[in-house]
Amino acid sequence: MASVVGTFTVDPRSRAAARRRRRGEGATGWVFVSPSVLLILGLSVVPVLWSLLLSFQVNDLVSPSEWVGLANYKALLKDPSFGSAVSHTVVYAALYVPLSVVAGLAIAIALDRKIALIGLYRTLVFVPFVVSAAAQGVLFSFVLDPEFGAANSVLHKLGLPAQGFFSDPGQALYLLVAISLWSGTGFCVIVYLAGLQGVSSDLVEAARIDGANRWGVLRHVTLPALTPVTIFLLLFQTINALQVFDLVFVTTKGGPLGSTTVIVYFIWEKAFKTFTAGYSAAAAYTLAVALLVIGVALQVYRRRVAR
Repeated sequence: MASVVGTFTVDPRSRAAARRRRRGEGATGWVFVSPSVLLILGLSVVPVLWSLLLSFQVNDLVSPSEWVGLANYKALLKDPSFGSAVSHTVVYAALYVPLSVVAGLAIAIALDRKIALIGLYRTLVFVPFVVSAAAQGVLFSFVLDPEFGAANSVLHKLGLPAQGFFSDPGQALYLLVAISLWSGTGFCVIVYLAGLQGVSSDLVEAARIDGANRWGVLRHVTLPALTPVTIFLLLFQTINALQVFDLVFVTTKGGPLGSTTVIVYFIWEKAFKTFTAGYSAAAAYTLAVALLVIGVALQVYRRRVAR
């Protein structure tokens, strides 16, 4: 190095060596992450782009495809089966999302205290959430079997008439909501319990000094503090509700009489039973756009509340 007016100038050869070293480190990093990048591209990005192109084609997964433009999307608007699937999904989501969030909040508030065996109670509430939907479906298919299930046996002993349960078009969808609530509410409870730990005890104490009762503290302190948590749960539960499939597939397979055919089951049925893959892809992208709109709307609302 040479001294110039009290400063130091770096040898150009040192700069070149440093650049080569940085390039070498960058190349080494890309070598290590390239398998993961290729895996993500192969299993996520490529299928998404391929299915988007597929939605503009007539394709049965066997013969050569034919480009039809927006014909698949126009056909969806006129398809009564798709309309029924959308209505069933909306009913399911309209019941499941608010009930799971409200029940989760109520249970979380009840469990947010120091009592004996509180850890056990919290664990018991959360356990159903970790049970797979397929296992839940098998379990409740046995319990709610119209002929040999335990539920009708109990009703018989109580002198009540037997029920059709999953074989009754008027009951099947609501039973799916009930099963989903049994399993999904636990997640809301755990998230709300975590959120309750962040509620300022100083604000709660100040509200009580000002004369607020338990309801007043809940309304004016706890609920506003939990707004970000509530928005997250609304988005998370809505996405889960609109994507419900495995529970339907295991229990009712869209029946009876199509009363539990939801959007994702409709997509699967069109792709792998009737082999209209292009039509199925169009339905899938319609659902994706709906999820995107809901997600953006909730994010905009969250930002407005934060301001």
